[in-house]
Amino acid sequence: MTVFDLSALESKITALTERTLDPAFWESENARGVTRDLAAAQNRLDIWRETERELGDLSTLAEMLSEGDDADLQREFYDRSGKLDKKIESERIFVLLDEEYDGAAAIVTVHAGAGGLDSQDWCEMLYRMYLRWTEARGFSARVLDEQRDQEAGIKSVTFEVTGEFAYGYLKGEQGVHRLVRISPFDSAKRRHTSFSSVEVIPVLPDNVEIEIRPEDLRTDTFRSSGAGGQHVNMTDSAVRITHIPTGIVVSCQIERSQHMNRATAMQVLRSKLFERMTRERREQLESLQGEKRAIAWGSQIRSYTLQPFQLIKDHRSGCEIGNVSAVLDGDLDELIMAYLRFTKTGQTCGTSGGADEND
Repeated sequence: MTVFDLSALESKITALTERTLDPAFWESENARGVTRDLAAAQNRLDIWRETERELGDLSTLAEMLSEGDDADLQREFYDRSGKLDKKIESERIFVLLDEEYDGAAAIVTVHAGAGGLDSQDWCEMLYRMYLRWTEARGFSARVLDEQRDQEAGIKSVTFEVTGEFAYGYLKGEQGVHRLVRISPFDSAKRRHTSFSSVEVIPVLPDNVEIEIRPEDLRTDTFRSSGAGGQHVNMTDSAVRITHIPTGIVVSCQIERSQHMNRATAMQVLRSKLFERMTRERREQLESLQGEKRAIAWGSQIRSYTLQPFQLIKDHRSGCEIGNVSAVLDGDLDELIMAYLRFTKTGQTCGTSGGADEND
């Protein structure tokens, strides 16, 4: 279904509505997800129908204006057309987020890379940036696993972001993020380059089948890390699951019981295996087509330069932003939208003619 396929959208709404009429539906585990999908689909259809009606009214006003010069009609036409233009611009996200799992919640993992304490601090900065963006959007986030360093920063953190089109918005954040700054851990105040990687996968609906054989899993339990004092977890409730054939490791320590942590970890594992299969299928297709892409730690998607000048540059869309503080405080929308437009049109942003951040 494409974003403009209204008949398919109506069919989807009808099918979802019929599911909610089944008395047993409300006792099912995926009832909440279905009702969320139904509300989102109905909202998209309502917006489109309302836009169609307003365009029809404006067309009628335009015909009336062509027959005579009426100042009141002219003011009404420009007032309503201006409002419609702003509304269409705000709803353009539907055009950009029309892939299968764009509407899903997202599981985000940030790993510190080369750079020691600087990279661990950079990992924590990225984590804070995404949490602030999530908060500003009205989305919710919950930490699934976090590995802090005793000295400074975060080695790795995994969290789930829930909200309409959470995965669609965040999928472009996947890749290596590069930071250039004067290191706060260097007594000589030298400039350091740090790297952290971001992984973004969708939370899969229950009807997506991923084969996971019990014999392919190794499960380890450990004591959840906590704030100390009365909050210390005295039982081995945290769970780490290793998928032996692929080497994928997932862990969860946020829930009170080992059973709940295992269920959450298995949900993350399903999503990671699905993303792996999708990526392998895409790479195989690209290989058959003769397309070559560099997949390396050094091929960062975005650079954040704090010294000797301030500039954030996305190396895919070409989007450049000088207000580094705002971005690190969660103002990511310009970067996200530029990437989404780039994936649809292939067009990059205009260069600002600023300094070369690769110094």
